[in-house]
Amino acid sequence: MNNVETTELLRSTQTWDGSALPAYPARRPELIVNRITFTAGAKTGWHHHTVINYGIIEQGELTIVCEDGTERTFREGEAMVEVVGTIHRGENRGDKTTILNMFYVSTPGQEVTIQHPELND
Repeated sequence: MNNVETTELLRSTQTWDGSALPAYPARRPELIVNRITFTAGAKTGWHHHTVINYGIIEQGELTIVCEDGTERTFREGEAMVEVVGTIHRGENRGDKTTILNMFYVSTPGQEVTIQHPELND
């Protein structure tokens, strides 16, 4: 007989920076799961999310930097609730590839990420 063990990695009503999660729309949900791979030194462009999203660092580490300079580094095995409506970017400042699995709670047809190319350096 196989043993099954459950370990709760995250339970939260707020994002990693302490902001309250927005109310969820009263419509049919659409769930999205993305695996995002960052090579060493890679950065996303500046962007913000329109929906609740959370994830877990499968490998490596990722620093989330907000436009106002607030930042936090998440390491392998850590779960996170991403900021919603706040402009930010992800940076792999480590020396190995980072793999991030992100889960988005959306509604059909809703754009979950809005890019801000005017802010990119």
